Amino acid sequence: MDTEHENILYIANNWLDAGRHIAIATVVETWGSSPRPSGSQLVVDADGSFEGSVSGGCVETAVISEALEVIRAGQPRLLEFGVSNEMAWQVGLACGGKIRVFVEPINT
Repeated sequence: MDTEHENILYIANNWLDAGRHIAIATVVETWGSSPRPSGSQLVVDADGSFEGSVSGGCVETAVISEALEVIRAGQPRLLEFGVSNEMAWQVGLACGGKIRVFVEPINT
């Protein structure tokens, strides 16, 4: 297990110990160009605080929003984000790609 992954789990555990409701988002699959590899994680609490990254900033806002809903509903979600090569150039990215992110609520 890499240090970054261990750090996110450490933060998640501390937040749980403090009584915070959380969700963990994990990159489970990538295609094409992706700024973060599979296994990258983001932990979010019910107030919208977060640590980690699943996309280097590209889709964090959307993932955090979905994570808040996952915490509220108590049900996991599988999210998919992507951009074609043509659209990537239009929005200023060097290349296209897709990521699939699994967001799950974590309960004590």
